[in-house]
Amino acid sequence: MPHLTPTTRAVFFDAVGTLLHPRPSAPTVYAAVAARYGLALSPADVRERFIAAYLREEAADVSANWLTSEVRERERWHTIVCETLVGASDPEACYRELFDHFARPQAWEPDADAHAVLSALAAHGLVLGMGSNYDARLWSVLAGFPQFDVLKPRVLVSSEVGVRKPGSGFFIELARAAGCAPAEVLFVGDDFENDYAGATAAGLNAVLLDPNDRYAHVPHRAKRLSALLNEPEA
Repeated sequence: MPHLTPTTRAVFFDAVGTLLHPRPSAPTVYAAVAARYGLALSPADVRERFIAAYLREEAADVSANWLTSEVRERERWHTIVCETLVGASDPEACYRELFDHFARPQAWEPDADAHAVLSALAAHGLVLGMGSNYDARLWSVLAGFPQFDVLKPRVLVSSEVGVRKPGSGFFIELARAAGCAPAEVLFVGDDFENDYAGATAAGLNAVLLDPNDRYAHVPHRAKRLSALLNEPEA
């Protein structure tokens, strides 16, 4: 398993975009909800609005040193949804519908490689877990996927930890939950800032999932989860 160092004792995974993918896509779901409330947006329109709203909330979290809570996460998503779907006849109803939608396992599908990779890593005797910037809804989502049972004893959710990725406090708590020193933990995720940069800054090792070759400068990356079990990609 070439992405693992001789000192690796634990492997933790990001959730959304790494082990779980929204199906249909989030912009498609948002556009459908908007249409029911009189707002005509294409998924591309939604994506553009969503990114702008999301980045404004990220800036607010930076100024708060990445501190969070369940209340903060609900407020954060309320703001993102309402700003993304401004012009809808009932933004509050849009928010409630979307918030509830993404709490259901049916809104998600597991990565195609997830089960095989987790099984192989578990057979290798590694401690496995999950570290996510989601909120309490992650638990209801995971309840629908028994293939992730091996991770459930060590799932860290930022709203419960009290700090979001890429805050170092999140990764320090993750290493504590793994029962390892930070350098003994490998973190795998698809977000360069939150997952790769955050983990490495806290002293963990990391692999960035980079299916579209956007981060050629990153020394440790993979196009898909199964590459964790194969030769590292340049």
